Amino acid sequence: MATIVVGFVPKAEGQAALRRAAEEALLREARLVVVNSHRGGREYDGQEALRGEQELTDIREQLTDAGVDHEIRQLVRGMDPADDLIQVAHDVGADFIVIGLRRRSPVGKLILGSNAQRILLDAPCPVLAVKSEE
Repeated sequence: MATIVVGFVPKAEGQAALRRAAEEALLREARLVVVNSHRGGREYDGQEALRGEQELTDIREQLTDAGVDHEIRQLVRGMDPADDLIQVAHDVGADFIVIGLRRRSPVGKLILGSNAQRILLDAPCPVLAVKSEE
């Protein structure tokens, strides 16, 4: 069975990636692995963790209702989200990865780096980049 890995963040680009990945999983009769990655630290407090759990519960229900074979992995282990996504894709032998993109300023790219760029360059499989509808 084919496997698709999708990087999910609770933002417009994450929702767009999840929608497209679910569509692809149904078309290809593939298993979908949803990866939600956080570095942890002070900004990831109890409230943030509860919001994240509720979001993932909603996603689980949506995917089940849509008939998508899926697995959800929430990772809080201090790694960059790009590293987590690449590692999961490698571990499950992903056929491809789906990521969401958002427009960033040149300064934002310089200061924060680019997870999308790292995934595109370092992934062990093809990557489908999806723009949000915003």
